[in-house]
Amino acid sequence: MAHGQIASARQERRAWVVEGAVALAAAYALAVSARFRVTVPLSPVPITGQTLTVLLIGALMPRRAGLAAVGAYLVGGALGLPLFAGGSLAGPTGGYLLGFVACVWLVSTLTEPRTGVGRRPGNYSASGTVGVGAARALLVLLAGSAVIYAFGLPWLAVFVGWDRVLPLGLLPFVVGDALKLVCALTVVVARTHLRRGGKTL
Repeated sequence: MAHGQIASARQERRAWVVEGAVALAAAYALAVSARFRVTVPLSPVPITGQTLTVLLIGALMPRRAGLAAVGAYLVGGALGLPLFAGGSLAGPTGGYLLGFVACVWLVSTLTEPRTGVGRRPGNYSASGTVGVGAARALLVLLAGSAVIYAFGLPWLAVFVGWDRVLPLGLLPFVVGDALKLVCALTVVVARTHLRRGGKTL
């Protein structure tokens, strides 16, 4: 019994280490995606690859690991590390950054299995989008993208005014966000099919 308990404790510690490493890797991916930056004329909000990365973190990772990844990214940026795509949490883009947390929470909550298996540390065999059809996945990803704007636009309005918030904070990003949604949906659907076929991605 004692030997079994020790082995179980070691396995759980190893799982926590794996989950921590995956969260840090995802945080790094989020920071890298911020480097893909295109300046929008007159707008303090740039076009980046972060929305796509955040959607994939929410859809492919367990909720706890996904939130840890985004949290680590935000903390690192708040401490002065060059992680953000310009600006800061207190600047015009701060609302979008905080919206990343809500997006990951919402997407992972709506896609994570309710059996609890996917919530075990380091266990990715039952996490994410297993059993989520393309139509539902699209709705979940749309909701995740919308919640980023729900945080970002009111915050941006403090700096640019409500009369300019849509032209500067939403409209320039519609086409790009649609493309990101298609990319995220493709990954989600492909992963679901692979899982149902007994393979792991």
